[in-house]
Amino acid sequence: MRKTKPKKRPILPDPKFNDPLVTRFVNMLMYSGKKGTGFKLFYDALDKVEARTKESGLEQWRTALNNVMPAVEVKSRRVVLLSRFLQKYVLIVKYQ
Repeated sequence: MRKTKPKKRPILPDPKFNDPLVTRFVNMLMYSGKKGTGFKLFYDALDKVEARTKESGLEQWRTALNNVMPAVEVKSRRVVLLSRFLQKYVLIVKYQ
């Protein structure tokens, strides 16, 4: 067992848009640790969206991400040998 809790490592922003949320998305997108390939796929997808819609690809991606994110987070808590689900309201700022 650990003696202390490990330190939280800060997520560095991506090189093109300087946004840590993009880096978090690419970290989930990458396969076998290929972060460069993940960034290339992400940036190419944003370029295709910009070409089709004539709007900012990053803003379109953020809008889509906000539409998918839940507004309410449900966590289970142990209360006297029963598992109860409590709703915890989450601000959108937590995900950004």
